[in-house]
Amino acid sequence: MTGEIQGEAHRSPEEDVTLLELLDRVLDKGVVLSGDITLSVADVDLIFVGLRVLLSSVEAARRQRGEGAGG
Repeated sequence: MTGEIQGEAHRSPEEDVTLLELLDRVLDKGVVLSGDITLSVADVDLIFVGLRVLLSSVEAARRQRGEGAGG
């Protein structure tokens, strides 16, 4: 039990991020995810899927476009 208390005492503030705080940061700044999937059989490409995902709050997207919060 003392090992757990001592371990918690040496944690930096960056390690104590909750899921809610992480989600708030992501939505405030915005995140772009991109990836490619290729399905091939015997070195013949059959299906290619390109994925692009933008995850952001409406307010952050408006700030990026320069519209401001008023709409």
